[in-house]
Amino acid sequence: MYRLALIMLVNERGKYLGIIAALSFTAFMMAQQPAIFFGILSRTTAVITELPLVDLWVMDPKVENVDDPKPLPDTQLYLVKGVSGVAWAVPFYRGSIRARLSDGNFVVCQLNGIDDATLIGGPAKISAGSLADLQISDGILLDEASAFGRLAETATGERGPSFGVGSTLELNDNSATVVGLHRATPSFQSQPIIYTTYSRVKAFLPSERKLLSFVLVKLKNPGDAESVAAEIRKRTGLAAYSSDKFRTLSSNYFLFRTGIFANFAISAIIAFLIGGGIAGQTFYNFTLDHLRYFGVLKAMGASDRLLLGMIALQASTAALIGFGLGIGAVTFFGTFIQDSRFAFEVNNWIVLASGAAIIAVSLLAAVISARPVLPLEPATVFRG
Repeated sequence: MYRLALIMLVNERGKYLGIIAALSFTAFMMAQQPAIFFGILSRTTAVITELPLVDLWVMDPKVENVDDPKPLPDTQLYLVKGVSGVAWAVPFYRGSIRARLSDGNFVVCQLNGIDDATLIGGPAKISAGSLADLQISDGILLDEASAFGRLAETATGERGPSFGVGSTLELNDNSATVVGLHRATPSFQSQPIIYTTYSRVKAFLPSERKLLSFVLVKLKNPGDAESVAAEIRKRTGLAAYSSDKFRTLSSNYFLFRTGIFANFAISAIIAFLIGGGIAGQTFYNFTLDHLRYFGVLKAMGASDRLLLGMIALQASTAALIGFGLGIGAVTFFGTFIQDSRFAFEVNNWIVLASGAAIIAVSLLAAVISARPVLPLEPATVFRG
């Protein structure tokens, strides 16, 4: 009987393909929209994730996310260094600066300033040159994607020369030389990312009285993070968070203080309703078209439980195929754009949530489709 149910499903080619297409669309959108959202969200905390050596981030108490630092005086660095349990503490600048290109066009870039002596806070992946090359006068590291992409585009969108090692930029009327390229994760604003030394930031931004965005702290004993953070807050009045807590703080800001989450949630819900509605309606019509067959089976002695099992098998088979095609399309899409500027991150939770959505759609469709089958009288089939 169950084999007959599958034959009934496949033989109705038009409705079968319609159900599969609707479920595939639902699975694709239910995974694609969250994948873009989590990709964007991961970029908001990328700079925290890419500094695994840092145990504590020290900052102004009013800082809500890593992209909105409140500048501090440099004297705070020495106060943090004096706290018991601190192995070392280094300055870190994070802000924006306008870069003037050779064609006169201006591009807003993200500027990161790291400790001159240790170069702690620099990008981990260097594709050209080395981190030590920042010691060269006026040296900067530029992200590879922007060097061959956005910065190589002219104001009219035409392709211009790439910014390789040896190229020059004008930062706030100061000449800067590209001494290396890096592959840091793009920022939330997808701006070109420039790294240089902390002292050179002072030269690029001479009008700023306070430049210290964060103090990066390494502890003598990482297990003392809570106690040392409390001591830093007590002695300096600054906020101190572990990397995990600061990542959570930044993520929560973008989750609950901006409309990003709501926009993607609405898109996913609309996709679920549209795809699920089409799949449910098509499956219901499919069942109505086969009422005569279910009536014959009832006349032959098939129980309501068996008929429900057949409908559930048809719905689950279509759901499995549709889910596989949808997730496969999402995986291909993610692979296709993984080296581009687009944010995209598929994880196990997204796949599970998408699968749960498809199961919910298929079960609902099966329940609705079973309603005309259960009260069906075999005699009505033969009379018709």
